[in-house]
Amino acid sequence: MKTKLSFLIAVFLFADFSGAATQKKKAKTKAKPKSVAAKAAVKSGPAVASYSSNYKAQLQKALDLAKSGQNQAAAAQLFSLGRRGELKEERAQIKYILGLMLMELKLNQVAAFQFVDVIRTGNPKYTKLAVEKLSIVADGLGDDTLLNYAIKKVNLSDIAPKNRDMIYFRIGEVRMRNRDFKGAESAFASVQYGSSYYNQALFNRGNALLHLNQYESAEEAFRQLISAREKSPVTDTNKVAAKLALARTYYQHHDWDEAIEAYSNIPRDHILWHDALFEQTWAMLRAARFRSALSNFQSLHSAYYQDFYNPESLLLRSIVYLYICKYDEMEKVLQLFERTYGPVSVRLRDFLKGGSDSLEYFQEADRGLQFKKGKSDISTKRLPYIVVKSVLEEGDVKRAFTYLKSLEDEKAKIDGATAFKNSTLGKYALKIIFNRRKNTQLAIGDMVKNHLNSMRVELRDLYEQASFIRYEMINGKKEVIKTKLAGKALTEDTVDKNVDRSFYVQNGYEYYPFQGEFWLDEIGNYHYLGKQNCE
Repeated sequence: MKTKLSFLIAVFLFADFSGAATQKKKAKTKAKPKSVAAKAAVKSGPAVASYSSNYKAQLQKALDLAKSGQNQAAAAQLFSLGRRGELKEERAQIKYILGLMLMELKLNQVAAFQFVDVIRTGNPKYTKLAVEKLSIVADGLGDDTLLNYAIKKVNLSDIAPKNRDMIYFRIGEVRMRNRDFKGAESAFASVQYGSSYYNQALFNRGNALLHLNQYESAEEAFRQLISAREKSPVTDTNKVAAKLALARTYYQHHDWDEAIEAYSNIPRDHILWHDALFEQTWAMLRAARFRSALSNFQSLHSAYYQDFYNPESLLLRSIVYLYICKYDEMEKVLQLFERTYGPVSVRLRDFLKGGSDSLEYFQEADRGLQFKKGKSDISTKRLPYIVVKSVLEEGDVKRAFTYLKSLEDEKAKIDGATAFKNSTLGKYALKIIFNRRKNTQLAIGDMVKNHLNSMRVELRDLYEQASFIRYEMINGKKEVIKTKLAGKALTEDTVDKNVDRSFYVQNGYEYYPFQGEFWLDEIGNYHYLGKQNCE
């Protein structure tokens, strides 16, 4: 069955090329030689006619293949025509239509190279068309390099209305990465309601407004997104991300109580809940709600999250204990921090100093990814898994691995079609994918290395902070000893005044004392009922 795109390609190609051939033939018929040079040109007429006839026959064959749905064979024929020196003037057109057919074959990376070649020719007609198609395939691939190239060339007036939302969205992303938040906000605001990019554009627009310290406008954007996803499931990622962004807006505006309440609206069975719980704990500390903060730590530091890289949370817990003068508990937490992240710091340092090249960094990250997906029993070789898992969550690394997966999918399509694979076009396509795959792996390796260096610096800073916290703990213990020697009694008070066990019991809670075992249905339901020891 003919597809719509194949039919349009065939009609478009036939109209342009048959018209060009006819014009050449008419021009040759009307010519009347008036000189020796002209007579010589006439003598060469049969050869030109033969060339035109042969050219038209090959082209017609490619069209017939396209009309019958034999896209692979048609693409191979067009690829051969596009390499002929005598068709230099028609090359932009041939490559453009070859790119369209490769898009239909879902070989977007190979198609992208055809559109880039067209753009480089500078052909006024086909360059405009190629820029638009390149934007589409680059968007599908998630290739930042191609996207940046296309966006630099794009003129929105040349883009079909149906594709403008995608262009506006990608322009906004580029501007965000360049920290042009005002320009990014404007681009995201141009994405129309109903577009498949609208939800993400609205979310990104809110983030841009936050960077501009326009809190009320940011809050409105996030509420719009929550409203737009009102009928979606509770765990809908767009809705959850918007709720989390709303909580962060309150936190950034130092509205601690509103932030705490907003963080509570993140569902516990969503992947973002752990981040929300940690950030909520910071808000509780800033609001001096120490009992609530300690309740959260009981969940954050449970065995269910032992593969999460979060050294800051342990230091934060020790600070809360410092505020309520629980020095023994504080000492335990600091020791846990050193036991957990000391070896991490050493292995991280050794790996970074080991002279590893970019490919080794990629391979370590890829091992972690395969283990995370359950496709391998080996997590990592030289780095702790919690480190690699954290790096894999970084936005640039995630995008690059998604792009790499697109390349693997294209390679699998080519490998699955033996005749196409063995053709000249197939070999050319595999070469492109091989080179892009290799370069992407090296690029991922560089990204991983940069993130590991940042983690190493962070750990070094956190260890310095741990030393200061321990110093404050020693001072606190010293003051306690002084008070005892002076014969003064220590008073005990609740950590959060006016909140005791009866408050929770009256609200329908059932209490079971924690006995060292973590149960999944209890995560997020712990309540610290201890006393503070400060005078």
